[in-house]
Amino acid sequence: MKNFSVVWKASAKAAKQRKYRANAPLHLKGKMIVAPLTNDLAAKYSVKRIRLREGDTVRIVRGEFSGISGKVNAIVPRQGIAYVDGAERIRKDGTKAFFPLRPSSLLVVEMNLEDKQRAASLATYAEKAAHGRGKI
Repeated sequence: MKNFSVVWKASAKAAKQRKYRANAPLHLKGKMIVAPLTNDLAAKYSVKRIRLREGDTVRIVRGEFSGISGKVNAIVPRQGIAYVDGAERIRKDGTKAFFPLRPSSLLVVEMNLEDKQRAASLATYAEKAAHGRGKI
């Protein structure tokens, strides 16, 4: 079993931060896969960043695929990566393979609101912001 401290507060050391993320249990690793929203969506829902889900439309803002927009095809919480349509490499045998991307290099352009629970939580954030208790 990996060592994981639930009382860990913070450290300026990058190595400790990486170790915390690497040893985190899977239910917490999923919560770490968040990406920032565009300014329009952030103002609309009063949230600066949101947990990525399959079906979200994102724009890649860093790396060799920057500028490409596509839907999130898959998310791997264990590794902390997401796969986006359009960010593909061609293998030597000619087949295409998705390129793994960190969520911090993505910008959410459009959210998948088919999940009623996700839509309700976004509405709650907007309502709290309207009453002066919001995040933004």
